[in-house]
Amino acid sequence: MKIFEALRKDHDKQRALVKLLLDTEGKSSVRETYYQQLKDELEAHAVAEERHFYAPLMQADATVKLSRHGVAEHHQMDKLIAELDECDMATPKWMITFKQLAEKIEHHLAEEEREFFQQAGKALSEQEKEDLATEYQQEMAQ
Repeated sequence: MKIFEALRKDHDKQRALVKLLLDTEGKSSVRETYYQQLKDELEAHAVAEERHFYAPLMQADATVKLSRHGVAEHHQMDKLIAELDECDMATPKWMITFKQLAEKIEHHLAEEEREFFQQAGKALSEQEKEDLATEYQQEMAQ
């Protein structure tokens, strides 16, 4: 497996959790469970992705700008999650803020898959793509 497939697999999990959360209402145990799962997934994914995808790509001139942009978007998502954590899930403000997070997640994933993966594919060797996937998956499994 190459790094792109490993990342896409986790992107699909994130999209599914966002969709499930958008269908929840109020302060329910279902919303709390899905939200915690999404937070955990996003945090683990961001750390592993920054270590095993962005960091190596920051070494190449062609991908340094995109890598920095990706890391910056992770920080934007972190800020929205912090806002959600401070907000009562039963209020309309929570869902409004969550929809902002959902849009940011979808934008980030689409941008990575449509633009960044192509640039990264040119910058990394086949062996690097496989090695990074292995390292990424090992970290995600922890």
